[in-house]
Amino acid sequence: MKLGTSTIIRSVSAAVLAGFLGLSTQSPASAETTIRLGHVLADTHSWHEAATGFAKDVAEKTEGRVKIEVFPSGQLGTEKEVIEGMQIGTIQAGLIGSGSFQFVEPKFGIIEMPYAWTSREQAFAALDGDLGTALSDLLRPKGIEVLGWWENGFRNITNNVRPIEKPADLEGLKIRVTPDKVRLATFELLGAQPAPLSFGELYSALQQGVFDAQENPLSIIDSASFFEVQKYVSMTGHIWGAACLTVSSVTWAQISPEDQAVVKEAAVKWGNAQRQMIADSETALVEKLKSKGMQFNDVDKAAFIEALQPIWESQKDVFGPELLAVMDRYRK
Repeated sequence: MKLGTSTIIRSVSAAVLAGFLGLSTQSPASAETTIRLGHVLADTHSWHEAATGFAKDVAEKTEGRVKIEVFPSGQLGTEKEVIEGMQIGTIQAGLIGSGSFQFVEPKFGIIEMPYAWTSREQAFAALDGDLGTALSDLLRPKGIEVLGWWENGFRNITNNVRPIEKPADLEGLKIRVTPDKVRLATFELLGAQPAPLSFGELYSALQQGVFDAQENPLSIIDSASFFEVQKYVSMTGHIWGAACLTVSSVTWAQISPEDQAVVKEAAVKWGNAQRQMIADSETALVEKLKSKGMQFNDVDKAAFIEALQPIWESQKDVFGPELLAVMDRYRK
């Protein structure tokens, strides 16, 4: 039988699209789906260790129907690029710092407001509860499904100039921050000179003196070897951040409801394991970084909290009273 040109084009287009998305053309109930999961941290970080365990569990419990390949160190792109890829289906999944979703959904900035959380447990209760549900519901229409809330941790400032003990000590310091408006405004208010830069370029920028300072959790300061290019660690704990284990809605729709349940269960299991890895490593990391030559100091947190109140005022309209009320139930 002779096929018309339009029929051939449609057939070729369907095959190319299926291959491009990395998905089978079988029905969801019987399809084998390969998911490429990207993150920007090193393969020595707890994100990668937990993501690898997650992938192994999913493959075993779905009997190979869902296979996850984990790509660390920005191999699939920056966090922004991975998010954009998930939205159009060219990248299937990402383990992303929660603040990076603000360019798609500004309300995600509520998690990483300065001094929003007094403890990790307080934040977990909110994200495992109504706040996490509300934020997941906001992201779903953007083409991304949240599978689980993992941890990035409390961020602290490192620099090569002086210990930071009070807000005034940041005056004039060139500091790399994540590319979101609230983070930039936070450090501008504190008198620093903040600028965004992709994480993959940060080490060399610090090494070359393009920046004096940066801010990240201790686990990232260690896994990224910032101890080689930074001297002072000031325990500001100014922001606690989540990590969002997410999947493209395009990919999620290709997985049967039964296998979706397996994937979500594994996401929560390995999220809890990854949180514990962060908790277990904190004391050891301080000693390790000290042994690498880094100098630690505490800060006047009350002074920082007071100085940053205008940031909260500036974001009230962005978050809206309903979401702020949900958050406040967990902050009491």
